[in-house]
Amino acid sequence: MARQAERRQNSRREILCAAMEEFGTRGYGGVSIEGICTRHGISKGMMYHYYSGKDELFLDCVRQVFEGLREYVERQAPLPAPEDALTALFEYFMLREDFFEGKPDAKRVFEQAVFSPTKVLERQISELRAPLREANRRFFRQVLSCAVLRPGVTPGRAARYLESLDEVFWPMIVCCRQPGSGRDLEAALAASCELLDMALFGIAGGQPSGPEGAG
Repeated sequence: MARQAERRQNSRREILCAAMEEFGTRGYGGVSIEGICTRHGISKGMMYHYYSGKDELFLDCVRQVFEGLREYVERQAPLPAPEDALTALFEYFMLREDFFEGKPDAKRVFEQAVFSPTKVLERQISELRAPLREANRRFFRQVLSCAVLRPGVTPGRAARYLESLDEVFWPMIVCCRQPGSGRDLEAALAASCELLDMALFGIAGGQPSGPEGAG
């Protein structure tokens, strides 16, 4: 029985690895079950024993990426301090980039799921992403507990703002690092940190201009 369970686990792992590579290199629209089976030597019988079709297979890839990323950011999240809240927030946003270092296929799957999800899968992807969103919220609450907020800004409003900022910050990093962008990694990070500083502390005269204003 134990040996049979191990075989099933290995079969699912083989299929999932093949699917991750296919979705990562060809994109959701360029992948078919037949193509995966042909290119990776997987029998259709075994494929359909575990997955009903491409959508279920893609969602399983998305689940694996989201779960892995959540575990990583929870384990590596910096401890924010009043005098260095901006740095902690920047480092937290960058954990996602660190997690995907050396995982181009997983990174592409994440980008497809988050930034250009297939309409019919939006609800399922949102449900799979919920634990990762909650991990982000917990960290944002930690940051806000260290920060002195502007009069009239409630912790709830500030948390929602940080969530929306998270939605645009990583695509900005991705854009800066694209081939032909004219920026190397160091320049991209510097530009991103500068934009994050302005997003948090404003651009008008009299606003704090650095981490020291957060505490």
